Amino acid sequence: MSRFECVPNFSEGRNRATIEKIASAARDVGGVTVLDVESNADHNRSVITLIGEGDALLDAVFRMIAQATATIDLTRHTGEHPRMGATDVVPFVPLGSSTMEEAVRLAERLGERVARELGIPVYLYAAAARRPERTDLAKVREGQFEGIRDSIATDPERAPDFGPARVHPTAGAIAIGARPILIAYNAYLTTPDVGIAKKIARAVRARGGGLPEVKALGFEIKERNQAQVSMNLTDYRTTPIHRALEAVRREAQQNGVDVEESEIVGMVPEDALFDAAEYYLKLTRFDRGVILERKVRAVDSSAPGGESLASFTARLAARTPTPGGGSAAAAAGALAAGLGEMVLAYSIDPAKPAAELKDLADALRAGRRRFLELVEEDARSYEGVRTARKARKESPGDAAQAAYVVAIRRAAEVPLTTARLAADLSVRLESARARTKAALGSDLVTALALFRATIDGALANVAINLEDLKAAGAPAAEIEPELARLHPKP
Repeated sequence: MSRFECVPNFSEGRNRATIEKIASAARDVGGVTVLDVESNADHNRSVITLIGEGDALLDAVFRMIAQATATIDLTRHTGEHPRMGATDVVPFVPLGSSTMEEAVRLAERLGERVARELGIPVYLYAAAARRPERTDLAKVREGQFEGIRDSIATDPERAPDFGPARVHPTAGAIAIGARPILIAYNAYLTTPDVGIAKKIARAVRARGGGLPEVKALGFEIKERNQAQVSMNLTDYRTTPIHRALEAVRREAQQNGVDVEESEIVGMVPEDALFDAAEYYLKLTRFDRGVILERKVRAVDSSAPGGESLASFTARLAARTPTPGGGSAAAAAGALAAGLGEMVLAYSIDPAKPAAELKDLADALRAGRRRFLELVEEDARSYEGVRTARKARKESPGDAAQAAYVVAIRRAAEVPLTTARLAADLSVRLESARARTKAALGSDLVTALALFRATIDGALANVAINLEDLKAAGAPAAEIEPELARLHPKP
C-alpha cells in the first residue's frame, strides 16, 4: 500500500474558523487522517499535516485548496512569512515503501487538477520540478504574490507548469511538489533586533555557504517581542537539529545575544529527536532498539491513532498533566464509534443496503478518525494553557493575559467538539437500534454507554476550563448554553 504525507501551507494563521474549515475539508475524506494543525499569527500561516493513500490524499488536498481559495484573499493578507498563494505550497512526502517517483506523479496530477478546476497557476518544485531552478522553493516564490502577479504574463521565466499565465485574483499561485521529510525548526533570540536574526540566517543557510540542506530566514515576532531564526531542515540526516541549533547559537553569541528557546513546527521523525538526545547526552554507543516505546510497539500494534493501547494507557497512568480526562473521553468516543460501525456492518443487508444505515456507518467511520485526532488535540490544548500560564506569571501584562485567555478558550473548545460529536453520533445510533440485529444488542449497549462516558468526561473538561475563563474576566456566553444543551439528562 502506497502511503504519503502531505504538508500544505496556507496563508492564514489568525482566523481560527477559516483554518478549521480548511482542515475539515480533509477530515471528510475516507482513508485520510489529519495529524496536526499548526498556526502562527505573526507569520499569518498555518501548516497542516495529513497522511493517506494516493487517490484519497489527492482528493483531500484538493478540497483543502478549494476551501482556501474560497476563504483567503491575498490582496488583504499581511504577515511575516513570504507567500505566493492562499494555498502557498503543497509537498508530497513518500512514506514506507512509497517512492519519490509516485510522489512526483501525485504532485503532477494535483497540479493539473488545480489549474483546470480552480484556475490557479501551478509551479512544480523540488523533486517534481521541470526546470532546474525550480527545485528551490525560494526561487519559485521569488517576488511573492505581488511580484508574480506583475510579471507572470510577460516574463517567460515566470510561466507556470500548469494553468494560465495570470495569478488568481485572490488566491495567487501555488507551488506543488515532492520532497523527503522536512523539519521546520525555529530558534528564538534574546533580542527583538530582526537585523541580527537575518544576519544569522544568512550565515547558517546553505545558500549563504552555511549548513548543507538548511534554509533559513530571520523574522520579527511582534507577539513575543523577539527575533526568530526560522529554518527548514530539508535533510535532517545531513544536518540534524542539534547541529542547526549550535550553529545559530554560535552566530548569536558572535552578535552579543543568545538563543532563548526553540520550537518544532508540525511533525518530526522520532529519530531526529533521538539524534539530538544522543548528542547532548553524549551517548556514543546507544542502541535505539532498547527504547521502551519501540519495544511496546513491536509487540502490540493495536492503537488509538497508531499508538499501542498499552502505550496510551501507560501515558494516561503516568504522573504527567497530559494526556488526561479530555483525551480519555475522546478515546472512549473512538471505541464507541468503532463498535457502532461493527454493529451496522452486520446489520446492513449488502444486497439491499438501507441508505440511512449506510450514511450512519460512514458518519461513525469519520467520527472514529476525528475522535483519534481529538485525543492528541486535547493534550496539546492543555499544554498550551500551561505554557500561557507560565508566560503570564513570568511576564505579566495585557499581551500575556490575552494569550492565556486564547489558550483557555481553545482548551474548552476541544472537549466541546468531542462532546458535540459524541452526542450527535449517540442520538443517531440510538435511533437505529430497532434496525440492528438483536444478537448484537450487547455491543450496541456498550457503544452507547461509551458515548455517554465520552459526553460526561468531555463536558466536565469544558466546565473546568469555563471556570478559568470566567476567572480571567473573559466572556463565555456562547459556551454555557451549549454546555447545558449537551449535558445528558439523568
